[in-house]
Amino acid sequence: MAWSNQSKEYQRLLEIGRPPSIRGLFPNSKGLIVSGKFIDRALMAKGKAMTIAANGRNHLIIRGVLAAAQRADAAVIIEIAKSEGGSSFYCAVNYWNMARQVDALLNEMGLTVPVAIHADHYGIKSEKDLARAKIEVPTMFEAGVTSIAIDASHLPDDQNLLSSVAINPFIPGWAGLECEVGEIKGDVGLSTPAEALFLVQGLNAHGIHPDWIALNNGTTHGIQAESAGIHVDLTASIHQAVAPYGLSGAQHGTSGNSSERLREIAQRTRTTKANVATALQMVSWGVEIDDYGNAILKDGALVKVPGQGVGEDLWAEMVAVGTEKKLKAGDYKSLNLPFENKMLSQPLEIRRRVAKGVEDFVHKLLTTVFNSEGTAPLAYEAIMKANGYDPGPKAGRLEDPAEWTEARIRERAKALGVDKGPAGNFDD
Repeated sequence: MAWSNQSKEYQRLLEIGRPPSIRGLFPNSKGLIVSGKFIDRALMAKGKAMTIAANGRNHLIIRGVLAAAQRADAAVIIEIAKSEGGSSFYCAVNYWNMARQVDALLNEMGLTVPVAIHADHYGIKSEKDLARAKIEVPTMFEAGVTSIAIDASHLPDDQNLLSSVAINPFIPGWAGLECEVGEIKGDVGLSTPAEALFLVQGLNAHGIHPDWIALNNGTTHGIQAESAGIHVDLTASIHQAVAPYGLSGAQHGTSGNSSERLREIAQRTRTTKANVATALQMVSWGVEIDDYGNAILKDGALVKVPGQGVGEDLWAEMVAVGTEKKLKAGDYKSLNLPFENKMLSQPLEIRRRVAKGVEDFVHKLLTTVFNSEGTAPLAYEAIMKANGYDPGPKAGRLEDPAEWTEARIRERAKALGVDKGPAGNFDD
């Protein structure tokens, strides 16, 4: 079980387990914000388990997720994507205030579970994006981010690899690191083992050892339009191919997949990180969802459950804005920013029911679907074993750098012959 925040053992975790940036930002904190590496290690130690990487699109979602984690004694990740909370954004929660919100809640609620602060889908789509990233990424770690997903998957394979190599010196070596191969765009342009190996081997040759790899394995972001979902066999085969390099899987777009399929992902693949975004947004609003975490639409519109989520008056106002702007159900996400303060200004009893609804939903995921219950102590053990805030890489250098020069990378990429699917903007 999670240790008391008054115990000597827990005090030791705070002393050695928090990276320097977190200790500097929150010197008197009793919140255990750690590198994403330790969250991954805890789930690996349990085996056949993954934990939630919860997109905190509003403050009450973060509160509910953290409460669920403590109930389940689970190590968790709080994250936001670049499109949600980067320099272009539709949420009030962002890369630069997320750690402060998490730390404040951990202390207010007396929570002791280990939490990573993850910058998800940090997209690099051009040389201009890469130049900006070299300035912006360090500021995110200065603000308390402890883990990042570099997503250059929108680019051709050689540019994905080269961009990932170029940005790496700006990421602390102790931080959790996720790489991505293949844009998340549903059942087209699916990732292949060869494509994944190309990225992972090239990174390895340059001394870069990601903790996770994300794939285009059949799912999409947002509200799911079909039930095809994650390709478990494909995911397992790619994870097996990259296993010698120590990578775990990061599963994006879980909201549209059934509990049965998500259990299968946990049981049959090396996935330790499961991103949940849209479902949490819908639960916090009190929108009706199915077992998949997918919003149930009536004539194309979201359906509010009376007495759940936000107040009925506030929901009516949100719908009015959505109607005025002619928003489709999937585009209601853009209401997060203009309605954040209005959510926080609701009566206490409504704020509590919003957070409790999220807590109950996430607790069920952690305990009956993801199999992550009891992983907090495993993270404690990993920190104690490392005797510090960095457990190091899971694998050493296996590739010859001479075989992965820029010229050889471009040559190798031409031989991949992968189908990337249709072009388009697949951010969420």
